[in-house]
Amino acid sequence: MQYTQLGRSGLKVSRLCLGTMNFGPQTEESVAHSIMDSAVDSGINFVDTANVYGGAKHRGWTEEIIGRWFAQGGERRERVVLATKLYGTMTDRPNESKLSALNIRRALDSSLKRLQTDYIDVYQFHHVDRNTPWDEIWQAIEVAVQQGKILYSGSSNFAGWHIAQAQEAAARRNYNGLVSEQSIYNLLTRNLELEVIPAAQQYGLGLIPWSPLHGGLLGGVLKKERDGVRRLEGRAAETLKKHEEQIRAYEDLVDDLGHEPGDVALAWLLHQPAVTAPIVGPRTQEQLDAAIRALDVALDADALKRIDAIFPGHRTAPEDYAW
Repeated sequence: MQYTQLGRSGLKVSRLCLGTMNFGPQTEESVAHSIMDSAVDSGINFVDTANVYGGAKHRGWTEEIIGRWFAQGGERRERVVLATKLYGTMTDRPNESKLSALNIRRALDSSLKRLQTDYIDVYQFHHVDRNTPWDEIWQAIEVAVQQGKILYSGSSNFAGWHIAQAQEAAARRNYNGLVSEQSIYNLLTRNLELEVIPAAQQYGLGLIPWSPLHGGLLGGVLKKERDGVRRLEGRAAETLKKHEEQIRAYEDLVDDLGHEPGDVALAWLLHQPAVTAPIVGPRTQEQLDAAIRALDVALDADALKRIDAIFPGHRTAPEDYAW
């Protein structure tokens, strides 16, 4: 397994992050525990979750599953860099969402209880809160750090100017601020390159991409449809129709390179200088094994150029707006 620093922090994390959103609703607990054991045994030490994961009828379910995994012992908690998130609505009570000082305190204590641990390594804001001032947010986080309940702070789904706003507010308080940003980033969705990635690099945030295969569209979907393995419906089918020519060209290129489409999509992210660790969210052991395999895929300059020709990015960001 390969490891790197999380942004400008001294924290070392694996180049793959285990996403747990499927644990509970899609993957039963015993299988989820087996996947986590396998991930840790393979060297993955970075685990991401959120307080809302588990579905509308059972928010917190995923954290509970992870907590029972920790409770099995065997230094499971000690071997993991644990990241969770708050922001989403947990109940119908007015202060059970977003980033008020009150919700930060209550949500953090509830997550700690569900996770059966006394601290969170990286506590992330699942979205920007436009109604709560940053001084209030950072004061609440500083208190939690002083209490030993969290060690680092991260953001998710922030715009570039949100990152700048958060970091400048933290600097005024002589506080460390954010160390990571978690956003959708993949070959089909590269608008992060315009401002979010430049902001993250400027302020020393590690980028943790979610949906690296864009819901499976970069995982060989056309081949799977031809083989009768998978059939897309609804929104996914509409997205495939819109990008079918690109995806077909991509699958042909990957076949020429001698790799699987999903492996190359993950490997491409690992070749991007701003990326710390893509989040892989396996429902099965086989999907985890495939993600780990991507670590061994090396893409040379010619392969990267050919991929960029199919999925053009923003090579001069943020100056793309001007020239």
